[in-house]
Amino acid sequence: MPLNDGELAVDSEIAGSLWQVKVATGDTVVAGDVLLVIESMKMEISVCAPCAGTVTAVHVATWVAGTRGAARRGHPASMKNIDNITQRTIMSSFDLRLSTLRRAYREGALTPRKLVTELRAKAAALNPEFNLFNGLLTEEELAPFLTRLEEHDAASLPLYGIPFAIKDNIDLAGIETTAACPAFAYTPNESATLVAQLIALGAIPLGKTNLDQFATGLNGTRLPYGKCRSSVHPDYPSGGSSAGSSLAVALGVATFALGTDTAGSGRVPAALNNLVGLKPSKGLLSTAGVVPACRTLDCITFFTATAAEASELLALTAHADPRDAYSRTNPQWNDARAFGTPSVFRFGVPAQLEFAGCTESPALFAQARAMLEAAGGEAVEIDFGPFVEAAQLLYQGPWVAERYSVTGELITTQPDAVLPVIRDVLAKAPGATAVELFRAQYRLQDLKAVCDAVLDTLDFVLTPTYPRPVTLAELERDPIGPNSLLGYYTNFMNLLDYAAVAVPTRFMNNGLPWGVTVFGRAFTDQYLLGVADLFQRTSGIKCVGANAVDAGPPGVASHDRMSVVVCGAHMQGLPLNRDLVSRGAKLVRATRTASTYRLCALPASADGKRRPGMWRAEENGVGIAVEVWEMPSAEFGSLIARVPSPLALGKVELADGSWQTGFLCEPYGVALGEDISKFGGWRAWLAQPIGV
Repeated sequence: MPLNDGELAVDSEIAGSLWQVKVATGDTVVAGDVLLVIESMKMEISVCAPCAGTVTAVHVATWVAGTRGAARRGHPASMKNIDNITQRTIMSSFDLRLSTLRRAYREGALTPRKLVTELRAKAAALNPEFNLFNGLLTEEELAPFLTRLEEHDAASLPLYGIPFAIKDNIDLAGIETTAACPAFAYTPNESATLVAQLIALGAIPLGKTNLDQFATGLNGTRLPYGKCRSSVHPDYPSGGSSAGSSLAVALGVATFALGTDTAGSGRVPAALNNLVGLKPSKGLLSTAGVVPACRTLDCITFFTATAAEASELLALTAHADPRDAYSRTNPQWNDARAFGTPSVFRFGVPAQLEFAGCTESPALFAQARAMLEAAGGEAVEIDFGPFVEAAQLLYQGPWVAERYSVTGELITTQPDAVLPVIRDVLAKAPGATAVELFRAQYRLQDLKAVCDAVLDTLDFVLTPTYPRPVTLAELERDPIGPNSLLGYYTNFMNLLDYAAVAVPTRFMNNGLPWGVTVFGRAFTDQYLLGVADLFQRTSGIKCVGANAVDAGPPGVASHDRMSVVVCGAHMQGLPLNRDLVSRGAKLVRATRTASTYRLCALPASADGKRRPGMWRAEENGVGIAVEVWEMPSAEFGSLIARVPSPLALGKVELADGSWQTGFLCEPYGVALGEDISKFGGWRAWLAQPIGV
């Protein structure tokens, strides 16, 4: 059925029976409102409005058996877009989240074999338009994975029956890896370490996804297998280089997907497709079995619907790998327990923001900043110049030679096998000299020292994920300039060794998702995912599949710094404060405990000094003056080793109701001390004249 100007057809891309029609002609809806409910695979699946508008016609009735693509053959539900959008798009509802599939498997409503059959058919139907897969696994190739799962109980494997997609520069044993270059293709005998981990945990690989050739690009159009368009708007690219991986999740073919990220390839596609994109700390996820772009910088990334899912996947797979010389051990402070809701925090925002003329992005970023401030965050403007200069080194400096080390032989012997735009990007690589490389490394180290000093005072930094979206038409006219614009806020991340998470926060007027990136020191990944989760719950927008985000994590987010409550000689200006300062600790705030503590002055120790002892009292408690300091977790052990008996560490309740690790006194020490609770704190007692 032809559409009138200003109308938008809303299709279902999944087979099933029409269960309910939620709207009637003339109804006004907003983005995310449920229009129809389809029953498929014993699950009710909502089809939602992609934008605000008025329903102009409903061409279906309940209990009509549907087939995939039927709406395209003349049965669309049409609505007039109040923003006069004229594009036609696919926006169907689905729910492939970890929690949903686990519940369906547990209740016997679904089996992995049935789910995979449906998803393969859906992917095959989508592929002619979106080019998301280079190759889907055949039934024969899937059989071993499904047969293995049928021998296990659904509760026995953490990722039992969870479908995932693999970027086609990451190896899956027995399946061709092409890096989007047919002349480069090979068939590996062994899966990439991360792929093998996921399969062992019960996940099912569906196929290999499309990418910018040799992972060199941020847009999803530099590939010989067909360009990847946005999942939302046909005039925009999907983003790259992990183009197909982002589409697999955004279009409801996979629960999660693997991408890679050297310059932003795990974050830009996430932002353009309403996804969470985790760019982990370098070495946290093994890159063994990955075709390198820049081996010293490469990271494997997760695309997910929610930050909570990315957190879980990271916790399951962040292990050191003997196969990967660049692998690093994940510190305990960055395990699953660090994922939570941030409480009091300081975040940086660039004093110089680049939006490349976009009129919407400044207001959207201001809203994101305001969300964090409303959640208890303190915004601090930072000089972003050093970060931008570091980003420029990636393609303007000798690091292009590292990319050329992978592709150079092919470019020399079979130049036509490599796309012209890729050859252009790498053209100056053969001329790079060792002298230039060392000079660039020295400059990068200078910049890293400056940037690290900025991050040392913050919990994280907030930026847009890109200045503005670029169109397919722009990329057609200029394949390099608009692509570089997409990397403005991403290219420095791996050079400076930071972790980052891209998260959607709003939609633009044309329906495109818009989002931010939060980044921080290496090995603060779980904390950053907690910030991303906060955004998803605060913004109110629905994740892919038009699903509301689940309730937040129960705990408080934590990272590589831990809080310590001190009540005596470690306080600012007192003799033992040097033990904190020398370990990089910083004063966070002066406060009081809850009114449930008492304080004593302990007998003089061997050095002739007296120290306080604080304990929680069952009765007659008072609030004691304390200070909260934050120090690197790696330094905490050496501090504990210096704490003399009868002092110990425990949890201290503060006046605001929070609990923090702090100094307490063992009961036997309390019996030896002089009760000084009436003074309300150690400083007040010290200030008393001798003899009082």
